[in-house]
Amino acid sequence: MIVVVVTASPPKLRGHLTRWLFEISPGVYVGKASARVRELLWEQICENIGSGRAIMVYSSNNEQGLEFKTHGQEWEPVDYEGLELIRRPNNNVKQQRLGGRQAGWSKASRYRRFGR
Repeated sequence: MIVVVVTASPPKLRGHLTRWLFEISPGVYVGKASARVRELLWEQICENIGSGRAIMVYSSNNEQGLEFKTHGQEWEPVDYEGLELIRRPNNNVKQQRLGGRQAGWSKASRYRRFGR
């Protein structure tokens, strides 16, 4: 089984994916294909996605029962002691750029928003 999620993709790529997979929601494709077709689809996605993002999740014969690939994502897959996990970017870097100030809502706007 294959699940492909594309964001900000050109219509050409979305049309190509519907030849092989079912589009169950805008940008979400599901289907069953051989490993060869899966790899060819991933190559087509990477070549045609442009500045968009793509994630492919597919069943595999490992402990997790699945594997995934990403393209154009800030979050990246990493191998951690045999498990494939997703590492997301560190938000502390954003705070360091702000000069130690905390990112987010000011106290006044929180009071106004939540009525405290």
